[in-house]
Amino acid sequence: MSACATSVERVASDSTIDLSGAWNDTDSRLVAEEMIQDALSRPWIGEFTGRTGQRPAVIVGTVRNLSHEHINVKTFVADMERALVNSGRVDFVASRDERGEVRDERIDQDLNAREDTRNAAGQELGADFMLQGQINTIIDAEGKEQVRYYQVDLTMISMADNRKVWLGQKKIKKYVKNAKLRY
Repeated sequence: MSACATSVERVASDSTIDLSGAWNDTDSRLVAEEMIQDALSRPWIGEFTGRTGQRPAVIVGTVRNLSHEHINVKTFVADMERALVNSGRVDFVASRDERGEVRDERIDQDLNAREDTRNAAGQELGADFMLQGQINTIIDAEGKEQVRYYQVDLTMISMADNRKVWLGQKKIKKYVKNAKLRY
């Protein structure tokens, strides 16, 4: 009877476990870290800082999942935000949804908080750059074998003049035997 029981083992959150060959937490974290490291090493930051004397403010725009599978883009975006913020090289501004919640709270404070503790409207930091991108896949399958190819493309765009100041690309290729996922 115990042979059929579910077994659970806790593992380190940064360990690599690939059960199906599909996009997973390791892919998300590694791609985000590598791409942001590349973005931070390029001249756009130094050029902006040299011109303005300030760190650039970045916002993440839309990152589209154009792959064949469900990829939780929010976790990938969170990995990118973490890598950007933790670099200390850029300021990061809240997304549209996050700003809406903060603005609602400011309105509530205007009505309900003591005047000396209120945060005034109109003091937000605008973004200098927007990071956008997409995740694509190519699946090649024959019998129970698959090659799963992922390509992540990210673009850093100047909010002032729409110049693309950085283009990043990361590719992952997985060979899967006895594949159960079908597309």
